[in-house]
Amino acid sequence: MKINFVLANADMSGGVRVVASLARELAARGHDVRAFSTPMAPPSLRKTVRRLLRGRGWPKRMIGPRPSFFDGTGIPLTVLPRFRPIMDRDLPDADVVVATWWETAPWVSRLSPSKGAKAFLIQHYETWGGNPRGVDAAWRLPLHKIVISQWLADLAKNAFGDSDYSMARYGVDMNLFNAPPRGRQERPTVGFLYSHTWFKGCDVTLKALEIARQQIPDLHVITFGLHKLVNWLPLPPGSEYTFNPPQQSIKDIYARCDVWLCGSRAEGFHMPPMEAMACRCPVVSTRIGGPMDMVQEGQNGYLVDVEDHEALAQRLVDVLRSSADTWQKMSDAAYATACRYTWQEAGALMEAALQRAIDGSRHRHRIGA
Repeated sequence: MKINFVLANADMSGGVRVVASLARELAARGHDVRAFSTPMAPPSLRKTVRRLLRGRGWPKRMIGPRPSFFDGTGIPLTVLPRFRPIMDRDLPDADVVVATWWETAPWVSRLSPSKGAKAFLIQHYETWGGNPRGVDAAWRLPLHKIVISQWLADLAKNAFGDSDYSMARYGVDMNLFNAPPRGRQERPTVGFLYSHTWFKGCDVTLKALEIARQQIPDLHVITFGLHKLVNWLPLPPGSEYTFNPPQQSIKDIYARCDVWLCGSRAEGFHMPPMEAMACRCPVVSTRIGGPMDMVQEGQNGYLVDVEDHEALAQRLVDVLRSSADTWQKMSDAAYATACRYTWQEAGALMEAALQRAIDGSRHRHRIGA
């Protein structure tokens, strides 16, 4: 297959990392894979004014190419000189073209048939980006949906009446995220991802930790994130926080935890719980994409309802107070689960999804739809 991926901004974000990883796996399977991106869109007047009113100065603009997860993959990446919709003249003819973000979906929908069957890789319900109507409109476009979690599949079917989708998924790099067999820490230790982003549910996690500490006063908290600590999301006293750690050191954080805690409100496929499992850490999480697909109740962790910080706290305590043998079995089960989520398998599923998009396009063409 000749495959073109269309990105809004090829950078070091998690979503781009997934696209680059899938592109790499498809190339390894013998396909001709290319990626095309715009540079970052200039800030809107509203955002610029808001920034100035807050005393943060004019937005900075990067000159020259930006680092990207495509660097070193061997996948050709073309970045347009300025932000604008990607059009026919920007792409070679192909068998399939894939939108990778809601803004790119209408771009892909307008491409000519020569650019290939049209697919939409959906990693999240991106209404948090500030344009819910635009996101919903993108989901309703006649592109073959490729979703990466059961949560997104349910959304496609229940909210948009679309049951003709393909399932793909993420993989975990076991060379990057791993830990040898281990016992529980001498001091009960829990980890989580610190974030200001509302849907990440950091406030829910912190409420759960406050309740859990009433039952386990010596509970130790370690966390990392890309956001600096703020007064309105204070960590429990004595917590350890690592700001923007190198990828190679994150596994050491996971490996120091007896439980990985997640209070997110919505995720397409939340990666940290899977990475923690690869480091032999049981997971206690809200029911979001990723944990919903991986957590087996009572075997490698627990799931609770979104916003239920009390249940989140109780399940955290349940794991921490379980016997050493029970915790060990959960740790081993978490690792075994992560081992099943390889990027090679993710690439095979993506390959099948793209072939389905091509076959569907050919069928519609034959019947004149």
